[in-house]
This record gives sequence, structure tokens and C-alpha cells, in this order.
Amino acid sequence: MDIYLISGLGADRTVFRNLKFGEGVKVHYLDWIIPNAKESLRAYALRLAERIDTSRTFCIIGLSFGGMLATEIASVLEPQRTILISSTSTRYGLPWYYHLAGRLGMNKLIPAVKPKSVPRFISSFFGVETKDEGLFFNQLMKRTDPYFSKWAIESILKWDRTESPRGLIRIHGGRDKVLPIRDAKVDYLIPDGSHFMKFNRAERISEILTELGVS
Repeated sequence: MDIYLISGLGADRTVFRNLKFGEGVKVHYLDWIIPNAKESLRAYALRLAERIDTSRTFCIIGLSFGGMLATEIASVLEPQRTILISSTSTRYGLPWYYHLAGRLGMNKLIPAVKPKSVPRFISSFFGVETKDEGLFFNQLMKRTDPYFSKWAIESILKWDRTESPRGLIRIHGGRDKVLPIRDAKVDYLIPDGSHFMKFNRAERISEILTELGVS
């Protein structure tokens, strides 16, 4: 089976390094491509999906922002399974203050500048727990393309999806502050999981993937 992984905003394929996959699985990473000017989240997702070999059985695993992209891809390509980690499948899963920021156009105030350092309160907000995790988180942030991040934030705030494709599976953390659970449509809850649980709760997530038959 082919599994396509889409990382989250401000991250790259290295965030998945603690996940374990079985020998029968072929892992592919859908790394970021350059967004077109004013490109919607859906349009970007479908361009990203052009790298998926639909002649073979495949699954998609999307993390955070990557889960939103996976949702849009699933609505067209219908993979065998689509799994969202720390994500949402519709705009209704976004916190109210995200919608407020979009209506006020606050996204336009975000500078396209790479951070020289990441404040500790931000890493804590994401759920970083140890010094080593903090170092890794800081490296991720420093590798992030600020222009891509600015576009991605704008596309999230303008996202208009109101319905989920059938068959999506959600894995979410009970202590996620970035995307708090706003409904009961979570298939696997990791009570002590934060938004950073793909890294520091990877063992549990790997167990769930095995239960689902995709690892």
C-alpha cells in the first residue's frame, strides 16, 4: 500500500520521523510546492495531488494544515483511507478567533519574515514538552518559508469547505490549543495529546495507524 504524508504549516517531512510503518507500506511525502498568487486552499491541494499515483491503492495522512489539504484531495480522488491528525475537515472546526481574524483582515498584517528565534510561549502553546523537543521545534520554525506561511494562513482563513468527504478518520489530542476540539467527530482521542503529538505521542499514533491497517 502507498501512503502519502502531508505535513503541517511551519513543518516539513521530519515531523513524521517518529511514526512507525510496516514493511508492506511505501511512504511518499507530498512536500510543499510554491503556491500561485491568490491560490485557494482547494486549488493548491489539487495541484499537490497531481503527484499521487492513483493507479495503485493509496491512503493519505494529513497533519494540521496538511489535513485540510488531505480533505480537499479526498473529495476528488477518494483514497482508500484519509486520516487527519490534529486537523479539521471543515471550516467549522476552526476556532472562532480564526474567523474573526479573517473578517478583520488581520492576516494582511503578518510579515513575511523568518523568525530569528521562537518565543517559549509559542512552543508551549503547540505542546512542546522537553528541551530536545524545543530544539527540534525551533529548527522547524527557522526552516519555514515565510512567504509560504503567509499564503497558507490566508488560505486557511478563507477556507470555505462546509462538508466532510465520507470516510475521513480523525485523530486528535485532548490538549490541543492550536485547533481545540469543537465537535464530537473525533474517531481517536489522545487525551494528553497536544498539537505537537505527532512528534511526542508518535508511538500511540503509530498504534492507531496499525489498528486502521495503514502501517
